[in-house]
Order: sequence, then C-alpha cells, then structure tokens
Amino acid sequence: GTDGVGTKLKLAFDLKRHDTVGIDLVAMSVNDVLVQGAEPLFFLDYFACGKLDVDTAADVIKGIAKGCEYAGCALIGGETAEMPGMYPEGEYDLAGFAVGAVEKSAVITGRDIVPGDVVLGLASSGAHSNGYSLVRRIIARAQPDLDAPFDGDKSLADAIMAPTRIYVKPMLALMAALPVKGMAHITGGGLTENVPRVLPEAVKAVIEKSAWQRPKLFQWLQSEGNVAESEMHRVFNCGIGMVVVVARENAAEALRLLNEAGEKALEIGRIESRLDGEAQTIVV
Repeated sequence: GTDGVGTKLKLAFDLKRHDTVGIDLVAMSVNDVLVQGAEPLFFLDYFACGKLDVDTAADVIKGIAKGCEYAGCALIGGETAEMPGMYPEGEYDLAGFAVGAVEKSAVITGRDIVPGDVVLGLASSGAHSNGYSLVRRIIARAQPDLDAPFDGDKSLADAIMAPTRIYVKPMLALMAALPVKGMAHITGGGLTENVPRVLPEAVKAVIEKSAWQRPKLFQWLQSEGNVAESEMHRVFNCGIGMVVVVARENAAEALRLLNEAGEKALEIGRIESRLDGEAQTIVV
C-alpha cells in the first residue's frame, strides 16, 4: 500500500505539530496491507522539503518509527529530499509505502461472506487522515479556540491531530485465532464506500449507527460545518476505523479477543442478501 497524509499535513504546519503525522503515514499503508490478510514487513518513507529544518524532520521521522513499531514492521531507510523553491518555508511533503506478505491460500478477499454473518467495528482514534479538506474549511469558518479543553483533557487540536490507529497486531492475532472473512479499512469514502470493496455481489452490509457512540469530534464537525448525515458517512469514519466480517458463531470470541488486545470492538451490523441495484452498504 502506498499513501500520503493529504491535507492533514496542512494542519500540522498551521499548528506546528509534527510528531504524529509520521504515525498517520505508516498507518494508512499498513492498515491497507492488513485488510488483505497480509503481515506488513517493511516500510519506506519519502520526506521532501525546501530547506531542511532538522528539528521538524526529526519529529516527523520519530513518528514514522513509532508507527512502524506499532505495526511490527521494519523501517528500511527512506529518502529525504531538499528542493529549494519547491515548498514554502516550514512545509514539507510526506509519502511512503509498506510491503506485506501473505500465503496465497490465506489472502482475504471476502468471497466467503454470506447472509447471517456479523459486521464488527473497531473504534477509530479520530478522523484518521480523511476528510481534512472539509475539516480545514470548518475550522476556518468556525474560528474555534483550538487549544481550549474540548473532550476531557484533550484540546480540539489534540482531537483533530490524533494519529490514525494502527490495527495490525490485534488483527493478525485475531486471524491466527479464527476465520476472518473480510476486513475494510475505513478511509476516504467512509463506511458506505469502503465496506463494499470486500463484499461479494450477492450480499450487502446493514450497519446500525446506533450501535456505537459517535465521538465528540464528529459531532462538532457536523454541527459547525452543517454537514448532512449521508455526507458524514461518506467523508468521515464517524468513529469506526476498521470493519471486520466474521461468521455469527465466531462473533463473540472475536469481540473478546479484540477487546482483550486493547481495541474497542463492537457488533455494528449484519450481512443480508442483496437485490439487484441495491446499495452494498447501508447505514441505518
């Protein structure tokens, strides 16, 4: 999986917070590799700037190293490019890719998903790395005090910049313990566009939004940005960062294992048969 951090970087520049975007960068790649049933093996990064600010670069690279540690993969070098005139002062670009391995017979494609299967959701840590063009527009419009307490002892800036959760270790343990039929990493496109990727034509996922508490950040974004409900589910993860499909008889055990491993995992929906022309994922 190859990825960048998108417009979340712009906020990192504005807020001068460079310690978590590296985690975001790794997370976007390793979570994408993971959903195919693969174990991320190594990660390579590319950091480009106009003039190298050593402290900023060190913060970013530290985050990348931390992300690799969470994912259990090796950081094998990386490229740091100085390109005067290409980037405004204090700004940089970040990209990277992860390589993972899985036995051909163990690749997870979703082909065994049938009506009656259960949809589990793993909590996200925030907006992860998606919807940040809209987040920035809402901040510009609402002009909030980003440093004021927002959610417990977290400021709004903390909530907005919280790094993407890395699901690799708990999910690899789950796959070793029981048959996981399908996984979807909830990125741009939200639940409605990411879950269908793993579903066979003949089925749909019905997800109940009442099954989990929507984090305060998304409530704030929706009210301040006047964002329609359908748009919320298309742009943001709304609190669910990873979706896992298992057979009904494995659901309780899967939830137990995930929660013991430190994830907030819940049953959020079910698989039903799908009529021609019906959407493949419905949030009700």
